[in-house]
Amino acid sequence: MKKQTILYLYLAFTMALSAACTAQAHTNGNTPQGSGGAPSLPQVEPKQATISTSEPAVAEVIPVTGHLMTPAETAPVPGKMIDDVESSGTGPEGRAPYGDSYKLNRFERPFLQDMTYVPDMDIHKFGVSEDQDWYYLSVQLVGNDPNHVLGIHYGAEIDLNADGFGDYVIWARPPYRDQWDTGNIQVLQDSNLDAGGLSAIQADAVFDGNGYDRLVFDGSAHENADPDLAWVRMTEDQGAMIQFAFKKSLTGPLFMMGVISDMGLKDVSKYDYADHFTEADAGSPVRSNKYFPLGSLYAVDNTCWEAYGMQTTGYEPKLCQPILQPTQIPSRDPLAESQDAVGQPVPACFPEPVGCLNGFDPTTCECNGAVE
Repeated sequence: MKKQTILYLYLAFTMALSAACTAQAHTNGNTPQGSGGAPSLPQVEPKQATISTSEPAVAEVIPVTGHLMTPAETAPVPGKMIDDVESSGTGPEGRAPYGDSYKLNRFERPFLQDMTYVPDMDIHKFGVSEDQDWYYLSVQLVGNDPNHVLGIHYGAEIDLNADGFGDYVIWARPPYRDQWDTGNIQVLQDSNLDAGGLSAIQADAVFDGNGYDRLVFDGSAHENADPDLAWVRMTEDQGAMIQFAFKKSLTGPLFMMGVISDMGLKDVSKYDYADHFTEADAGSPVRSNKYFPLGSLYAVDNTCWEAYGMQTTGYEPKLCQPILQPTQIPSRDPLAESQDAVGQPVPACFPEPVGCLNGFDPTTCECNGAVE
């Protein structure tokens, strides 16, 4: 009887152990072979987190297209226009009447190297006007085709502190349209203060500076710090004219400015040109000058510099002085060219030549004849 009891207990323990193992197998999703029970549901393993080795995604920077501001369609009229010496009277004879002063970096050279006159690059007048956001520079030309086949660059030098050394140049190239455009205009800065050579009041040839060397705005590029900084167009208002508009933020309220037309070298890294070429090498457009005719420096016309928003003493380098155009029709007789000198510019040499026994020529700042 005792043995039977032990046997029953053994069988009960064995059956309980077998049932426990079967339940564990179902829990793991494995149905024992030959079992008639329903198969267990498959167990879904949790996804393991993966670590990406690629760079994090960065949002693409899309350059601003279009313009945020545009100049006025009808620009304010300048309060006054500054006269420049022009060569329409003597140009057909292949010479300038006067007004080309190499020592002062003043060029009246609207001529090709063979002395062919190009009225489309001959500056007649210029003036500045403004509205709330913009300054407007209007340049009147003798000719009527800024899009001359040989390509004329027009520009404006800006001096922020009246020292005669340009700080910025606004530089436009053809083709010019009759609507405001930025695609053909740049603004360059003189980053190392050598546009003007060693001295702003005289030629320093031969000087090895790099002039306007830092590009701060290029209207043809997709990215600019200010996409609306400078504009250009041509207009027939008040005669054939090139017109610039630039933001007041470029200059502030005080500056001096002069105008350029350039169909020759067209290289602002060599401004001032009078510092990079000797006068003998550059030649002269004035027939009475010993270096006549033009040599390596041709097809360039520039003006004096006018002050805006600032009081001047009259001694600022390159400052405009009143210009009196000739009061007589220029003679076509080369022997009578002295008649063209009627109404010479007011002397603008600074400092004035000393020791001249017979005075000096205000257009060249050279003594007339003997020197003490």
